[in-house]
Amino acid sequence: MPRRFQHDLTDKVEFVQVVSVSSLKGGVGKTTVTLGLASAAFAKGLRTLVIDMDPQSDVSSALASRSSHGYSIESVLTNSSSSVVRQAVVPSSWTGPGDVPVHILMGSPTVSVHDKPAPTKQELWKLEEALATIESNYDVVFIDCPPSFNGLTQTAWTAADSVVIIAEPGLFSVTAVHRTLLALQAMRLKMSPRLRTAGVIINRFRPDSPEHTFRLEEMRQLFGDHILEPILDETLTLQQSTGAAIPIHRWPGDQAQSIARYFDRLLLKVLIDTGRP
Repeated sequence: MPRRFQHDLTDKVEFVQVVSVSSLKGGVGKTTVTLGLASAAFAKGLRTLVIDMDPQSDVSSALASRSSHGYSIESVLTNSSSSVVRQAVVPSSWTGPGDVPVHILMGSPTVSVHDKPAPTKQELWKLEEALATIESNYDVVFIDCPPSFNGLTQTAWTAADSVVIIAEPGLFSVTAVHRTLLALQAMRLKMSPRLRTAGVIINRFRPDSPEHTFRLEEMRQLFGDHILEPILDETLTLQQSTGAAIPIHRWPGDQAQSIARYFDRLLLKVLIDTGRP
């Protein structure tokens, strides 16, 4: 069983859940989905931490965070002491006075030095050790992973309770989802028996595209109940709120509110343990 578990978002949260948001293919909107899930957690009043493990550091830019005085995820993976971790975590610009906090453990391009093809077990445990010093401050932690299965993603998965896979309805994403599921099986055997598959979120779906419709049906047949509903359509609204560093739940307009409700439903499915291997 996972060491952290939350049965119902309407209940008092007793244990933090750590969710890695992953794809072994780039360009599928992984960071955008991370922010959408974080926005849903924020709207539910959950104390939320986002960890930026991707050397591109896009999620740090999107949250428009305040300065961490040079401390970042790279600092934490080098020295996971409590003092370093706390200095690398900063408030996001999403939250103001009276809001439940959304914090970010800042990203940095220099974290790529830790993205080794064959990390040691000691290296893989670094983020887990760091989170142990601050996890009581949060209800949910989202880790935005790089689009590869090197050291950074493996370190994130070692610290996580679950992995949600982001995909788009295309041929190469079908292959990437299959590779990610196999990689998760390997990580359970190698490092973390508690690690579960939260599911696959399909992003950037275009209903008017025959290719997207075909690939979506193919993925449903191949991956069954791993596919999480609802499917996220391609839309400029989500990109606009991300670019403005405003959570989708606070972006004006009916379409934004519709997208926000989608993320509310996805968050509930990601955080509740279905027992799926």
